[in-house]
Amino acid sequence: MRIRAVAAKELRSYFNSPIAYIVVIAFLVFTSIWFFYLNRFFALNEASLRVWFGVVPTVFIFLIPAITMRSWAEERKTGTLEVLMTLPFREYEVVLGKFAGALGLLLLLMALTLPLPLSLAPLGRFDAGQIVGEYLGVLLIGASGIAVGLLLSSISTNQITAFILSGLALLFLTLIHQVGAVAPLPRWLSSLTVWISFAAHYDGFRKGLLDSRDLVYFLLVITLSLALNTWILIQRKWK
Repeated sequence: MRIRAVAAKELRSYFNSPIAYIVVIAFLVFTSIWFFYLNRFFALNEASLRVWFGVVPTVFIFLIPAITMRSWAEERKTGTLEVLMTLPFREYEVVLGKFAGALGLLLLLMALTLPLPLSLAPLGRFDAGQIVGEYLGVLLIGASGIAVGLLLSSISTNQITAFILSGLALLFLTLIHQVGAVAPLPRWLSSLTVWISFAAHYDGFRKGLLDSRDLVYFLLVITLSLALNTWILIQRKWK
């Protein structure tokens, strides 16, 4: 119940400011332009959403920090964090509530993209299982990015710093597997960069493959980030 209260407050705060509207419109407009015009969807004569799902991790590098940058940094700047922490909430409840609120905005964003596969379905034979897998991958990589963004917002002094730190972190985590393509790396290090990469684990979902190792990886990132976020709040509370 307490987690739900924090989540509802967080979700309302997104729509009480321009953030939610900017994020939703920017995502829908950019991905549509990318899919239909830059990749010449109608000229390809192939009804496939793989290109659309392929660009999502790159868009999330900029989109997710915009969602999470104010979550903790703004609370600290305005002094409302101290008020929030005096309420009868446990630290993990506040963290999970903020995570759920941001995830709610992401779920809404994904729901608004559903007309895309529905409108293109008559043009070709879509595999429903693959579409579901792709959407699951989007939600997992988005949720992981949100967890990382919240963690970095909790150690930032303002929204700009939180946005930059989160953007750099997601850029690193998304594209680190590409380092091996441009620089010779030892085999073990190349394997490590692939294992760390968001995009590498997301690629299986984009192909319609559900690998438990990819699922465990994203859940591990989410759990670890939220746990560290909670620990930071506890340490700050007792200072």
